[in-house]
Amino acid sequence: MGTSFFANLQLLELLAFFSGYPLFYAIIFFINDRRKNKSTRNSSLVLLLPFSYALLGSLYLGLQLKNIYPDYSFENLKQFIHQPFLISWGILSLVFWIPVMGKRPWFSLVHSLVFFIILVKDVFIYSSASLSDNSMVKNEMKMYTASLLINLAAFSFINILFYLITIFRKRQS
Repeated sequence: MGTSFFANLQLLELLAFFSGYPLFYAIIFFINDRRKNKSTRNSSLVLLLPFSYALLGSLYLGLQLKNIYPDYSFENLKQFIHQPFLISWGILSLVFWIPVMGKRPWFSLVHSLVFFIILVKDVFIYSSASLSDNSMVKNEMKMYTASLLINLAAFSFINILFYLITIFRKRQS
């Protein structure tokens, strides 16, 4: 990974979008498991997680396209992208819009573990170092908190959208 300012900034962007998903997945899985017998609506909460993850990927792709606007040339992309593997991995989350991938929510969890492992590794390395400046750990924890909030917003949006779709379908039949 790069050590430049822009490489660190891109890493923080990735962490802001994707690192909180494993904890959010665990929370929704726990809520779904606790309420499984009470309602049929709650049993579909876990099935909505891949779609909210795909929404996060779409928002991330939109941010990247906004950042490189107006020059989408290959030369500009080479200068702009400092973390090509991680950016490609983040954009690969768009595959969860495909319904076949959405039926296996644990795939999205496995996909997001890459970003969570990077977060854990960085926090462990920077907090165990004898540095008096813990700004990197503070920044990553702020991005982790932001990621949890972004995940909550995306999941809420997808949940409301699917709820409205089911109401519309019931009215049609």
